[in-house]
Amino acid sequence: MKNKETLYRELLTEVGGLVDGESDEIANMANIAAAIYAKFGFHWVGFYRVVGEELVLGPFQGPVACTRIAFGRGVCGTAWKEGRTLIVPDVDKFPGHIACSALSRSEIVIPIAREGAVVAELDIDSAELDTFDAVDERYLTDLVTSLGSAGKS
Repeated sequence: MKNKETLYRELLTEVGGLVDGESDEIANMANIAAAIYAKFGFHWVGFYRVVGEELVLGPFQGPVACTRIAFGRGVCGTAWKEGRTLIVPDVDKFPGHIACSALSRSEIVIPIAREGAVVAELDIDSAELDTFDAVDERYLTDLVTSLGSAGKS
């Protein structure tokens, strides 16, 4: 079985090919979510976009999800408010966690910023406790960076 870093390196190559030359952000989000979901089999993989004063559901893979999340609310809203990646080993212990799915046990949220402002987030939920670590953060940050630079090559 391949280790996590090997899978992420493969994923970066695959995603690079998917987004290279494509300037439509929604299309790129859709392909990135699908690629992560297919590679790792996480419970839920998707994007939330900042629209006005809330996060609005974007492209995703997995069960139905919360459509809108307020600034500072839950893991996603907190990551947006703080402008930093959040890794939550046990979502039941996160104050104010929004349970879009009772099967979600751990979560990572990576903000996507442009010109100093969060414009979207990559959100991944696992059905297992303590799934995410610094390796996930590093490679997933690289993935969303590739999203931000897509179509600009």
